[in-house]
Amino acid sequence: MADPTTRRPLYTKTGDQGDTALFDGTRVLKSDARVDAYGEVDELNAWLGLARAHDPGPRVDEMLGQIQQDLFAVGSTLADPRHRIAARVTKAALDDADIARLEGWIDEVDVEAPPLRRFILAGGTPAGALLHLARTVCRRAERRIVGLGLESDDARLVVVYVNRLSDLLFAMARAVNHRRGVPEIEW
Repeated sequence: MADPTTRRPLYTKTGDQGDTALFDGTRVLKSDARVDAYGEVDELNAWLGLARAHDPGPRVDEMLGQIQQDLFAVGSTLADPRHRIAARVTKAALDDADIARLEGWIDEVDVEAPPLRRFILAGGTPAGALLHLARTVCRRAERRIVGLGLESDDARLVVVYVNRLSDLLFAMARAVNHRRGVPEIEW
């Protein structure tokens, strides 16, 4: 165990008045739309961690681990109004290859479940149900991000990435449930 006298405390007290700093140092209220958007992304990341804790299978777990890394890049982009961090930290940037990777994964997992004929009810195995839940949180994050009206190339990539991600989470939920022999309930 580390010596508590040599560690910096986790708390900073800088947000005690209800504001927070963006990457460029700008102070904004914690209710700011930008903070709300990256907060939704953070929540999505936590739900994905919970889905991983419920054994979605090795391949899906591997994909979700990479997605969790990507979501830090999404949050960093949203918290960086002047686009300064991506130039300094390459892992904080998304590109077209990341979107292509998601599309490849969608194709990979989508073939595991039978073709959709109707809407289905969310549920199934614990991992499948959590992936369905994560999909809805992803869609909410997408709405918040779009609501920011961001126009940079980085912002465009974030919107496309999050849109593809919600599709992937749906396909993953179906595949995980199908692998475990849990039938879908059609609406």
